[in-house]
Amino acid sequence: MSTQEANSIRLAHSSPQQAFRLLELTPEVLELLSSGNAPTLYLKSPQTDSAAGQDAGYVNLCTSEKTFRIRQVHSSNSLYVIRPSDRNGQQVNGDDMSMNDLNVPGTVSTIAKCGSTLELHKLDETSSAAQIMRSMIKVYDRISAEGDIDMADARGQQEITKSQKTRIKRELFDDVPFSTAECNAAWSEIGAFVHFDNDGKEVTAFRPSARTKIDVWKRILEGSVLQSIDLERQFLANDLWKAVVGDDEEEELFPRSLFDAIVMRVAEKSGSKISSLDEQELRWTNLDKTVCVRWIGETYLEAYASTECSSVGRSEFIRIWKDLLPESWRNEASLDKLPESSYKTPDPVSICYVESESNKVKKEAGGGTTTATTAKNSRNWHERFKSQRK
Repeated sequence: MSTQEANSIRLAHSSPQQAFRLLELTPEVLELLSSGNAPTLYLKSPQTDSAAGQDAGYVNLCTSEKTFRIRQVHSSNSLYVIRPSDRNGQQVNGDDMSMNDLNVPGTVSTIAKCGSTLELHKLDETSSAAQIMRSMIKVYDRISAEGDIDMADARGQQEITKSQKTRIKRELFDDVPFSTAECNAAWSEIGAFVHFDNDGKEVTAFRPSARTKIDVWKRILEGSVLQSIDLERQFLANDLWKAVVGDDEEEELFPRSLFDAIVMRVAEKSGSKISSLDEQELRWTNLDKTVCVRWIGETYLEAYASTECSSVGRSEFIRIWKDLLPESWRNEASLDKLPESSYKTPDPVSICYVESESNKVKKEAGGGTTTATTAKNSRNWHERFKSQRK
């Protein structure tokens, strides 16, 4: 029986140990990083508001288009990061510790001990950038006396620049733990826009209330009829805006940026994800019939039948819904066009809106609203990882 010479490996322990975090990559992320045009990765967490008691103890890993949840997983088997020595017994790339005293080639030293690893997981369907963004943006409501914002008339003020809009979005997106593309999609979903605040000196982000959305849409529909603009075909957004505003400046009851946000919400999408912070210029566009019909039905219920106490008759709701659609789309107004989770019927003849989990906004103490301009807490990633242990 043949024998083999057994070579021993001397193990040493460097001090102090270095801080390492081992991240287990998914095949999808590994493929991205191994590609010829590897994306930049970002660690993002939501803004922490200690006054409101919000727990933001988690971190997501984001590319420009995708988001992964990071979890810290502990194991009874510790992992060691080791550094080998070269043939002369000198530690490879070792600046702090010499192995010459051992005088044993093939020695390795542990430079870090990892009792846990970080895993990447795809976000579940309940995770929503829009949910977080709704809680961070002020409400624009010119109809309800109970609205969060009593907007000042901004006519005659200096126009908001493209760089200002980009800055506002960047400040907001920095505190939304999702990729830029997903943040842009959420921005469009809630109809967010940039406008002057109360004093008219600062610009900030707003999201329209459900009643404001319906009011703007009514004016869009009325303007298109008066100026013979076919919303069912491609049209120039600027022509539609002029039809809404009219020749008299006093008819400009809401900002152009809000108009653009509503039109973009129901317009056909190109299908490609937008990973840029720049505002997309609205020129030629056409409406997406399926999206538009559903959005109008849901938004009307949210605005006028938000609870069981304010529920409306189903036949009345269908009639109003039809009146809010372009002429040839009237027959599209039927309950099967709405997701079953978006409404309920308290009795056989009435209907009301059901707020989905992804749309719910936590009410902060004192009715305050967290904005992207609030000073951030320090980003202590190690503390945030601790709350993600499994």
